[in-house]
Amino acid sequence: MSLRKKITDMTKAPLIDEWAQRREEIRFKTPPQNHHRLFHLLHPKQFDRTFLDQICELTTDIRTLAKTAEGQSHLQKLLAHKRAMLYFTQPSTRTFLSFNNACHILGVKTNEIRDSSTSSEIKGESLEDSIRTFSSYVDVIIMRTLVKGLAENAATLMDSISRPIPIINAGSGKDQHPTQALLDIYTLERSLTHRGGIDHKVIAMMGDLSRGRTARSLAYLMKNYQDVELIFIAPPGFTMGQDILEHLDQHEIRHTQTTKLAHVIADLDAIYVTRIQSEHDATDGSRDINLEDYTLSRSNINLMKNDAVIMHPLPRGPELSPDIDDDPRAKYWRQERNGMWMRAALLIRIFGAENMLYEIAR
Repeated sequence: MSLRKKITDMTKAPLIDEWAQRREEIRFKTPPQNHHRLFHLLHPKQFDRTFLDQICELTTDIRTLAKTAEGQSHLQKLLAHKRAMLYFTQPSTRTFLSFNNACHILGVKTNEIRDSSTSSEIKGESLEDSIRTFSSYVDVIIMRTLVKGLAENAATLMDSISRPIPIINAGSGKDQHPTQALLDIYTLERSLTHRGGIDHKVIAMMGDLSRGRTARSLAYLMKNYQDVELIFIAPPGFTMGQDILEHLDQHEIRHTQTTKLAHVIADLDAIYVTRIQSEHDATDGSRDINLEDYTLSRSNINLMKNDAVIMHPLPRGPELSPDIDDDPRAKYWRQERNGMWMRAALLIRIFGAENMLYEIAR
């Protein structure tokens, strides 16, 4: 039996007939009693293990319903009375498309601003006034911006007015990307189901960890899992931020740092690869990095465990070779699609529509 078939059997066998079984089970489900309410979604610190388990379960339930035409039709009626503003002034492909399509899955009508120069900000309107204007027309604002803390400021503004609406942080500066972290948790948990999920695993994060907000947010959430060990693999000067390391120490999460992937690759249950974010260079510092030391390709993935998980938030550079895309351990294209389902789950939770979801499933 080939290695590829062995890996495929090992990672996929437990999922055979899962959707048919879940379609039957979902008919008898109700929302969890210890419901974690959600209004603004700003930072990974909002999420505890209960919330993570619940939102992952909800995500899978939405996927279950969407497997049939009847289920898709029911989902599109769920939030058809809602409207969303996608304020994405930082370039985005995956996050924008996944949020936009998550809205469409649930029937939410969308408006968008992709460039602040097309709004009244070009006339001198303050961003605060723009946000308040958006809130007059829509029911949720989903924000992606280069400005650190902008989503938090918008939420504070919303909390001070008579008609507040939720703010969702879809990426803020180099700081945090909470919804990416949630879809990463979902992908990890699903991919490691046959081995008990994320608990007790060795997980590496590799690349530009000092400026990569996806890795920062994911590392933050590891406090919710038992006996996880983190290994940070990064060039000198691009290591994980001290604030995250102190957070891990505070929660007694084991972590180490290295510049050598080869020294740890055989021990990993999962690796989260990120690109070098040269667009943030003040000088040409990232050009001096030997990317071969921080690259996954056919030449080294055979050193990994047969059922290891390879993830990447995308877009990728040379750090992730396309020649491993068809390896069963490569989960990044599935991870990308999981973003749409996770973000649909978050909208359902924010708008309190879980009761309606399980009613239509009966």
